[in-house]
Formats: sequence, structure tokens, C-alpha cells
Amino acid sequence: MAAITLCFDFGNTRQKYAVFKGADMQEVILLENTGAEAIRQALALFQPERTILSSVMDHDPQVEVELEGGSKFHKLSHLTQLPFTTPVGKPATIGADRLAIVAAAVNLFPQRNNLAIALGTAITYNFVNRNHEFLGGGISPGMDMRFRSLSDYTAKLPLVKEDWNFPLVGYDTVTNITSGVILGMAKEIDGFIDAYKERYGNFNVLLTGGNSGYFVPHLKNKIFADQNLIFKGLYAISECN
Repeated sequence: MAAITLCFDFGNTRQKYAVFKGADMQEVILLENTGAEAIRQALALFQPERTILSSVMDHDPQVEVELEGGSKFHKLSHLTQLPFTTPVGKPATIGADRLAIVAAAVNLFPQRNNLAIALGTAITYNFVNRNHEFLGGGISPGMDMRFRSLSDYTAKLPLVKEDWNFPLVGYDTVTNITSGVILGMAKEIDGFIDAYKERYGNFNVLLTGGNSGYFVPHLKNKIFADQNLIFKGLYAISECN
């Protein structure tokens, strides 16, 4: 019987985990809270052999105690054995989520230049070259942050929620904001891709994150889209740790 692995992703906005049976991802479960009791319930339900945690938040330390007590546990950090190197000045400052996404890119497209773009609370641009060196990239505000900033830093603009159906030319305040934020982000992403093309030539572009579906139809560049890239990277890392 294939072993069960639970891959936990504690992001700034959402905390969730994926269930792997062998190398096959079975499902993704959103956590309502990140306390020790929620972790105990997950361990009891799936009885995993291995668990791995990527966290960019200040989570309850008891979470790691529970994971360590109920499985072969690994916490992703700059000390983790990775399928790439991080030749940057302060590797300890690299977000665990970025390490997992780059691991997925290297695992899917080895010995290739890869630009992995993650759309979450922030947008991260993560470039790993064909020599498996993670060179860094860029960070900019994510979609929700942009919608909220327009409301928070103006006197009269409302807080607008994302919507799939919007026009190029907005006809009221809501559609003006929706078009400006979503199409503005799409143009930013295409602009980054074009700039990397000028420097590095051909490379793969991977797009991931819960908000990625809003942008795929508006991008001119060819991309590989997978909302669960971080979990696939976490599983790949768990295999060698």
C-alpha cells in the first residue's frame, strides 16, 4: 500500500494541506484554523507516514510538536536539502513557499531555465536557471492587496471583490477598478516574462496560486498553469528529507 504524505502550506491568507498517496495527490483541504487540534484531527484521519510544513506566518509552535509526534516530520527552511542551490546573500530570508515552488519547477522541468510565478497575497517571481541555481526574482502586491489598497488609501473608492466577468473599458466605478487591477496585473506579468526573455532566451513559465485562473485568459505568453504547484514541490522535497 502506498504511503500517505501530508503537505501543509501555511500562507498569509489561507492555510491548507494536500494529501498524497504515494506520489499521487488525492485532495486539498482548507484548514479553518491552524491550532494543534486541527493538526491532531488531520493526523488521526489520514495517519500519514510523512508530513512536511511550509509556513510564512507565525503559527502555533504546538503545530510542529504534533506533526513531529505523529509522523516523520520536516519543516521546510533554508537548511532543507533542496534539488537546487540558492546563491544569494541571505538564504535564510527566502520564503518557504518560494522554495517549494522552485522545487516543483525543477522537478517538472529539470535542466531548464524556469520562471515560476505564484499569485497569492503577494505575487512572487522565482527564476531558477538550467544549472538549478535559484537566482531570486521579484515580489509585488497581489490581487486582494491591490483591491484593498484602492479602498484604504482613497476617500471614496469602494472595496471591490474579484470578478471573472469584466470589460476592458469599465463603465462604472466597480468595473473600472476590476479592469484596472486584473488587466494591470496581467500586463505586469507579461512584462516580467518579456524582460526575462530578453536576458535569458527560451525558458518555461509556470503560473500557480489560488488566483491564477483570473489571469490565464489575459496573458499573451505561453504558460504552464497549475494551482497546486506548491504542494507538488513540497512532496518532491519530502522525498529527499
